[in-house]
Amino acid sequence: MTSRRTPIPVLLALALALAGCGGVAAARQTVSTAAKAPKPPRVGKARSCRAGSFHRLGSARAAYAAVAQRPLRVYRRPGSRPFARLGLVNMNGVRTVLGVTGAVVGPACRATWYRVQVPMRPNGSTGWVHAFAVWVAQVRTRIEVDVSDRRLTFYRGGRRVLVARTAVGSSATPTPIGRFYVNQKLIPSNPSGPFGPGAIGISAFSNVLTGWTQGGPVAIHGTNAPWSIGRAVSNGCIRVPNPVLRRLFRAAPTGTPVIVHP
Repeated sequence: MTSRRTPIPVLLALALALAGCGGVAAARQTVSTAAKAPKPPRVGKARSCRAGSFHRLGSARAAYAAVAQRPLRVYRRPGSRPFARLGLVNMNGVRTVLGVTGAVVGPACRATWYRVQVPMRPNGSTGWVHAFAVWVAQVRTRIEVDVSDRRLTFYRGGRRVLVARTAVGSSATPTPIGRFYVNQKLIPSNPSGPFGPGAIGISAFSNVLTGWTQGGPVAIHGTNAPWSIGRAVSNGCIRVPNPVLRRLFRAAPTGTPVIVHP
């Protein structure tokens, strides 16, 4: 994720239940934080911007992510009553990040509200947050997963830079389909364990493991079972070979869109 100021990496220790992946792992969390932006960025050209108008954000080359600067209230529409509240950090101690899909603007075409993807059930939930409560950064990476072909493709600036085979959910615990985003990155305490050297959490939840810890979150992670790559055997998570996970972990910042195709 890029911004006007250089993010400061922070490492926190925690125990993470990767429930949708089928286990519990002690993990170290990687968090990027940054100073609050002085004012919301402009959306579109000021000359052609009408206060109160809606602007879509994001393309195949670039997306946007909002990082919480205070506890958030999420609204069904601007000015309505909030339907969800999100902390400055999530239950794993990770700074709250939301995918941004659009904005309502005020004078000088500066955002007053952002339409965001919300990491909650049901998958695909969206809402609105005040622009003053977040800072927004551009993300030029994208991950696409084809469940049928069991293939992951990583893009930077709209250009394909990595293709890898994956393991996906079984028929009983399928990988959820839809548009998500990276909302946390974690390093297991045991790099030889079932999650390999790292886990890239995404804003999706298992559609069937609703009673699991933390609601059954889904991640892209490594594996200690390389034989499973190319098969439909997981509890919904997306497994990749460990060398691929290491490369993705470095290259895909928090906020990266993740599109999972059937």
